[in-house]
Amino acid sequence: MNQAIDFLLNMRRIIKLQESMLKEICQKYSLTLTEATVVNFLHNNPGKDTAADIVDLRMLQKGNVSQAVDSLVKKGLLQRKQDEEDRRRIHLFLTEDTKEMIESLDDLWRQFETEMMTGITEEERQIFHRVNGKMKENMQEMARRKQIEG
Repeated sequence: MNQAIDFLLNMRRIIKLQESMLKEICQKYSLTLTEATVVNFLHNNPGKDTAADIVDLRMLQKGNVSQAVDSLVKKGLLQRKQDEEDRRRIHLFLTEDTKEMIESLDDLWRQFETEMMTGITEEERQIFHRVNGKMKENMQEMARRKQIEG
């Protein structure tokens, strides 16, 4: 099979497996998949703390993220804080009530990563991370060019 197709299939499998992992959190804590995704995103991406960040980086629908944020605020799992310099920007913060959930997410992610990286040496991991970083830069440049051209 074509290596590019293999790569894309692996990426899709990773996304599907991560979603199934998040579904365990959803069941345990009575959340929707989007709510769990928002919590997971905010936990794992310090400094990326607005709904727009979540929409852009997770490529989710704006309306779905907005609805999830509203629900998480009502459940006491999330707080909003207006940006001091730009009043239009609203920062999102996880509350202490997410502590146990975050520990569960971290445990599941460690298990997922351990299983995914079984049989891969430390040298191979370092190479993977370098190649992945270069691919990320290339994709960002391609996306930037498409915006300019489009």
